[in-house]
Amino acid sequence: MTKHMPDIACQPHQGPQGKLNWVGMSGIELPILISTANIHRELSSQVQAYVSLDDPMSKGIHMSRLYLILDEMGSEEPLSPQRIEAILKAFLASHQGLSNQAFVEFQFDYYERRKSLKSDNSGWKHYPTILRGELRNGQFECEISITVPYSSTCPCSAALSRQLIQEAFEAQFAKQTLDYQTVVDWLGSPEGICATPHSQRSYAQVKLKLANEQSLDISGVINAIEDAVQTPVQATVKREDEQEFARLNASNLMFCEDAARRLQAQFLTNDHFQDFWIRVNHLESLHPHDAVAIVTKGVEGGYIQDPNLMDRL
Repeated sequence: MTKHMPDIACQPHQGPQGKLNWVGMSGIELPILISTANIHRELSSQVQAYVSLDDPMSKGIHMSRLYLILDEMGSEEPLSPQRIEAILKAFLASHQGLSNQAFVEFQFDYYERRKSLKSDNSGWKHYPTILRGELRNGQFECEISITVPYSSTCPCSAALSRQLIQEAFEAQFAKQTLDYQTVVDWLGSPEGICATPHSQRSYAQVKLKLANEQSLDISGVINAIEDAVQTPVQATVKREDEQEFARLNASNLMFCEDAARRLQAQFLTNDHFQDFWIRVNHLESLHPHDAVAIVTKGVEGGYIQDPNLMDRL
């Protein structure tokens, strides 16, 4: 016989009464399936799962039901906006009479093999990714956030370095009759490059609002971001790759404002996404603080105006 066990959550609530915005769990460890560019990958994720508590007389929600739904639905087929909406509807169905809103977030590292710039090598790069879904008053929204590292070289520092090189050249060769080889040899010497512009590892965090019927093309988003900034960090590097990376940096001098506008232009031309939010961080090598620029699809209306990353909960 099944042993009777008390269910405290179903007993009358005697304490202070009130509705709660969200109740649930964070830090849930869950394997998930991601399908992008016709490749299926099983990845480990950290999940947050919540429902609203709209019945002020209820002690709480049934957290185990959320976990069991995630365990059943989160890994049996690839995640997509449609799949996330189905998970949220299952959350609410399991809390009928208690909850009207549901939220889920999957955080994971997406790995992609990227080719070297010049050599015949390739290596793995990881891209922190967040996939979120929310069902509020019957309205479903889905968002994906991807963070891409790149290199940024300061235009101001580059101009100041060029000035010092010009001054060094003038000091070395003033009033001399120069021949071509002398100049070439000097440019190839340590004295010929007496100053270098500062550059730093930088990060583009791009958040996109997905339509319900949209496919999850993480590789395509990464390509769009890296194509816009032109200086993505490299995995496997030989000398020819490093030299090409130096050339790309010199050809793509960027303040954080420049990088944000490049990304803005890239995603304004892409009508696949309902909305976007972009934040770029240049981790300054000159300063102990970062340079930051943020832009949304509608700068005035803004899909998110809070400059703090993207956490709603």
